[in-house]
Amino acid sequence: MLLAALEAGPLHGYAVKEALRESTEGRIDLPTGTVYPALHRLERAGLISGSWSVVGGRRRRSYALTPAGHVALGGERAGWREFASAVTAALKVSSWPATS
Repeated sequence: MLLAALEAGPLHGYAVKEALRESTEGRIDLPTGTVYPALHRLERAGLISGSWSVVGGRRRRSYALTPAGHVALGGERAGWREFASAVTAALKVSSWPATS
């Protein structure tokens, strides 16, 4: 989900958290203490790259998807669709007669 939040372009860490919250209509609101370590792991894995800038006199780190990150996002989406399809199939109403 963090990779998807960066798909439209670079964002600083807190904006990634807010983009995820907004895209899920508030249903997923990760704590800041969860988002930053995850961004650091994604950066170490080469899926995102970070760069420092100064905005309003304050340093902030922005993150962007790397080419490997775009590929990984596509794979994650495909995997999620397959998983969701399997769960949906498993949860369908059974056509078996109900027993009393």
